[in-house]
Amino acid sequence: MTIALDPSDISPAVPAPAESEPPTAGRTDSSEEFWVQQPEPEAAGASANEPDDGPADEPSAEKAVSAPTAQETISEPSAQETADEPSAEETVTDADPVVVRDAKDFGVYARTGGWSFALKVARSVRPGGQHAEGTAATKVSAKAFAELAGCSPERVMRYYKAWDMAADDGVVPQFEVLAPGEDIELPDADVWLSYYTSRNSASSVRGQAISAAAEAEGIRPTKALEVAENPTALRAAILADPGTAEAARGALLDRMKEDPALQTEMARAIARTDDLKKAVASEAKAADRIGYVRQIVENGQIKTPAGQTVEAPAELRAEAERHLSLLDELDDSEEAGEWAGEAYDTVKGLVAKAVEEDPALRVQERRTKFYNSLQKATKVFEELTLDEVMEEDIYEADMLQRLESLQEAIGTCISALRRATTTS
Repeated sequence: MTIALDPSDISPAVPAPAESEPPTAGRTDSSEEFWVQQPEPEAAGASANEPDDGPADEPSAEKAVSAPTAQETISEPSAQETADEPSAEETVTDADPVVVRDAKDFGVYARTGGWSFALKVARSVRPGGQHAEGTAATKVSAKAFAELAGCSPERVMRYYKAWDMAADDGVVPQFEVLAPGEDIELPDADVWLSYYTSRNSASSVRGQAISAAAEAEGIRPTKALEVAENPTALRAAILADPGTAEAARGALLDRMKEDPALQTEMARAIARTDDLKKAVASEAKAADRIGYVRQIVENGQIKTPAGQTVEAPAELRAEAERHLSLLDELDDSEEAGEWAGEAYDTVKGLVAKAVEEDPALRVQERRTKFYNSLQKATKVFEELTLDEVMEEDIYEADMLQRLESLQEAIGTCISALRRATTTS
């Protein structure tokens, strides 16, 4: 055995023990403690209890002067350090059985989801009314299974129905071929959501309607039922996400077409909110202006300021078509109010120009306007109730002055009309 001394050790060499003095574990040279690989703890204990049979070797001068190599200076980790840091393999092997069972149960659920629990129901439950024959003899009712599980029979039956639907689709075996305690290969966890619903509302009339609508939209009924049963979550999504708000808006509009009560509620809510009321009025004004332009394009007619409906000139109709095409190209996100106002003002100006350029139309327009004003004045005067003047003390001097002025204006108008009639 080659022994190397620590070069830094300048103490005199310790003589080797005599043959009659067996070495003990406590008498070790400092150089040997540093350079020589120490025995395992078990071996050290054995050497301490059992004396060495042979004399210790005395290091020679050649051994004393030999320098250690770089490789020999690397110390090995002690057995105690190795014991303090067990490997992953040792940890898994030495894990507590309870932890192992939990890990395995977690792995099963991660792969199969609710199928693992549905299997326990499918192989152990025999709903009432079924004959207890063969493997079904040891099965119990959903109520008894629920009592053993500490849950409700309804929850057990939801798992049972999910398995039943999957069995009809050939995804899992039928109940009859399953025996209590039997394990089979289960589908993936994602498939489970297509058959199971954890909500009692799924079987109600409301739940069935939601499920049918969800299927029509191409989504799983469980998703729609979850949203329907959590309005707070729906509200949060609408408030936080513009995309969700847009989807909700479209759904409400579609719903209001067939729900007069909802129409009334929405109209009442808008009328009670000043900002919404102003927005609705602005949009209604823009819609009326677009409708005015669209009518000219589609019907080829214009409505004069006095209310006459006449054929639209070709130039006016072409301009209306140009503006309408610009309006139709706007995206839903773009404001149409400014474009509608520009189109309306342009077309309205062309209508007034067309009326002024046609002498016959201009005369008819003025005649219609005057007659409309006369009708309004007549209606207003007829609504005055003179009986109240006599019965109540409501008379004031200003009223008489206004009526006298009105009488004078009417007289002037009558004279002018008579002169016009005589001249014509």
